[in-house]
Amino acid sequence: MKKRTQTKIGGSIWGIRETNERRDALKEPISLIDIPNEKEDIKRVYHKMKDIYNEILYEMKRVIAGQEKVIEQILIAIFTRNHALLEGFPGLGKTLMISTLSEIMDLDFKRIQCTPDLMPSDITGTYVVEERDGRKIFKFEKGPVFTNILLADEINRATPKTQSALLEAMQERQVSVGTSTYPLDRPFFVLATQNPIEMEGTYPLPEAQTDRFLLKILVDYPSMEEEDRIVDLYTGETIPKTKRIIGKEKLLAIQELTRKIPIANEVKEYALNIVTKTRPITDGTAKKYLDYGASPRATIGLVLAAKARALINGRNYVSKEDIREMAYPVLRHRLILNFESERKGITTDDVIGEILKEV
Repeated sequence: MKKRTQTKIGGSIWGIRETNERRDALKEPISLIDIPNEKEDIKRVYHKMKDIYNEILYEMKRVIAGQEKVIEQILIAIFTRNHALLEGFPGLGKTLMISTLSEIMDLDFKRIQCTPDLMPSDITGTYVVEERDGRKIFKFEKGPVFTNILLADEINRATPKTQSALLEAMQERQVSVGTSTYPLDRPFFVLATQNPIEMEGTYPLPEAQTDRFLLKILVDYPSMEEEDRIVDLYTGETIPKTKRIIGKEKLLAIQELTRKIPIANEVKEYALNIVTKTRPITDGTAKKYLDYGASPRATIGLVLAAKARALINGRNYVSKEDIREMAYPVLRHRLILNFESERKGITTDDVIGEILKEV
């Protein structure tokens, strides 16, 4: 019987390797495993997905120190064909994480720096006059939204009019300009960031738009050990480079695979109970702390996010633990606290924790 060992990187378990196949994880990643076609054993495909996730994480760790949970949640949003909102203080590497992921996945990447004077046409594109064969014609110049990964940096600094320019792109994956409609490339994701400490000159996102983000991901400060590695990475002679792991076609296959993961009725009912408990229509935690709860879109998002979490853990089934873990990022931006809760400093995460105890 072969012995097994656990390899640790930065204090977190990286994965289990058989002793006779073990290698230095800091120097060489595990080999990339292709996504087989539908005729091959589907269970084997799910099991191999954990290796693919680990290799993506390994490449991210070349550039990013720590933030494993944040990276995991960004990938969950991408694997479910959804968008994510990242909230954290300046300088925590939010923009770097997203741009690095685009390189690893070989996806087109564009960045918008949101400011109060940013116009909708700066995002979607506009018509310009062009002269051809002595005739002047209108030509549509595509904006930065025509990409695979769109980073809307400090999205709450843009005006509501400009923020709304992203709604159609996020929901229908298309852009309407004048009388014409232009489809966006597949895959397409909006990963937006916002700063929670600067309120002057900002425009809070309307509920209709925040509901389009599958997850609200909180980016926290790194530990002292992680920050020590950050200093070493970015004060040395060279900055580490990453390599391509998966491309567009493989990512589209992973997205299809995510939705095929089965979920037991018992687990689905567990997710339904959590979301319905957020609605302040009956006595309980929600009525005590909330003005408004989550919509059915939250239930759909919770089940999809749980499926993606099961996938990256190499499982072909969804567990209640997946539902509990994903309840926080899926629900925290969809619950509206009442005045008394805000006065007492209660957060939506506090409320979600209480609701999970009730279910």
